[in-house]
Amino acid sequence: MPRPPKETVISKKEVGARVRGLRQARDLSQGELAALLGIPATNVSAIERGVRGLSLQQLAKLAKALDVSPGEILNGHSSGQRQGIGRLPRRFERIRGLPRTKRRVLFEIIDAFLDKHLPPNRA
Repeated sequence: MPRPPKETVISKKEVGARVRGLRQARDLSQGELAALLGIPATNVSAIERGVRGLSLQQLAKLAKALDVSPGEILNGHSSGQRQGIGRLPRRFERIRGLPRTKRRVLFEIIDAFLDKHLPPNRA
């Protein structure tokens, strides 16, 4: 089978750098991403360093965990469908995992902070 032209080959290091950037943009540690993927943190490290490649199934699972398209991991360009996704949705997801009493305390802290730093919301 003939090799594709050089400009279409994506190196493992390029993909790894994109994965690292996307993970950090979502305020995830390697361990947290590994837990979402169900793999050891050493595997995430190897992917980010460009030592380990990805199968199509792994790419799809990784894209879902990072809330991006597989194309964004491969070529670095968003399809436009998920622009603006950042740390906040991931934080909301983590908050949902807290017990009700701890969520209530956290919301009281957030409300107090907003009340202090923003004008009142007129509903």
